[in-house]
Amino acid sequence: MDDATTPICEGNVTVGLDRGDKYTQVCVLDHEGEIIEEARVRTTPAALRRRFAEMSPARLVLEAGAHSPWASRLLKGCGHEVYVANPRKLRLIYQNDSKSDRVDAQYLARIGRLDPALLAPFPHRQADTQTDLALVRSRDVLVRTRTRLINHVRGAVKSVGGHLVKCSSVTFATKALPDLPPELEPALCPLLEVIATLDEQIRTYDRRIEELATERYPETALLRQVPGVGALTALTYVLTLEDPGRFPDPRAVGSYLGLRPRQADAGDLSPQLHITKAGDEMLRRLLVSSAHYILGPFGPDTDLRRWGLGLRERGGSREKRLALVAVARKLSVLLLRLWATGEAYEPLRNADQHGRSLPCSA
Repeated sequence: MDDATTPICEGNVTVGLDRGDKYTQVCVLDHEGEIIEEARVRTTPAALRRRFAEMSPARLVLEAGAHSPWASRLLKGCGHEVYVANPRKLRLIYQNDSKSDRVDAQYLARIGRLDPALLAPFPHRQADTQTDLALVRSRDVLVRTRTRLINHVRGAVKSVGGHLVKCSSVTFATKALPDLPPELEPALCPLLEVIATLDEQIRTYDRRIEELATERYPETALLRQVPGVGALTALTYVLTLEDPGRFPDPRAVGSYLGLRPRQADAGDLSPQLHITKAGDEMLRRLLVSSAHYILGPFGPDTDLRRWGLGLRERGGSREKRLALVAVARKLSVLLLRLWATGEAYEPLRNADQHGRSLPCSA
């Protein structure tokens, strides 16, 4: 049935929805797991609302993706139990050589009917949060674009035996211009102009992010008590997690953000294993950047810095990388605790009266 408008069969049913940019494939299972209907619906708010608004409450399963935030909110608004499946977990559950929208919709429905927990479902953000987070992510796109352009210019100059002065990204466009080899000026000067434009656009985003954090998300002030955590990191943290109460055990936030080592076969956490890199990649990068500052030459004396430096002193470059990620992980836990409790940050909370470090429990 193609874009049919008749209501889906009602009753104790589970519905799998495999969304595409133009169409969504629908598979409906009854309480015994038999397919009672398959259909195709346009992937638009109007079409989905028309299809599901009059349907009795059912369990609906869809995979996370570009359309899932608005689609899940709409379907919940129609009174349904909606599960947004983690794509990483779905790939572990089934591998299908004859992949198609129809088959994927069936798998979603069958897994959702069997046990929704297998989908590792997660809630999508509220509409306002999604909008504000788009501002932060747009800035991130510009920053990464600027970095790629700067690396290209430096590489091009090196390829002809030239050298550009070391400088920050925000001053690169100005400081690189005098040192460009004349033969490369036609190729690289336009890129320097683009970089300069990006600098101004990023500064505009920074002002808007500062205003947003201060005016709409005052809880970010709790997080900004920690040295190395500015408006961007604090706002991204709050927008990404939304509710500090979602983690009964604060230490779970490190795993959620992919900052814990992969689990070994024996069930032990091994420092030899890479981190999982699950969760939000942008927030993870920002926390690692904050950890760089905390462990760097300008980081003030804190429990977290002392603990991280102790890890770093155990060995060579590998230990330095492990210490950086470990500090980022403990920072994520610390920020959650400050947000949840509203307490003042104590830089040397774990130091005794003589300034000696006690075991860090963050």
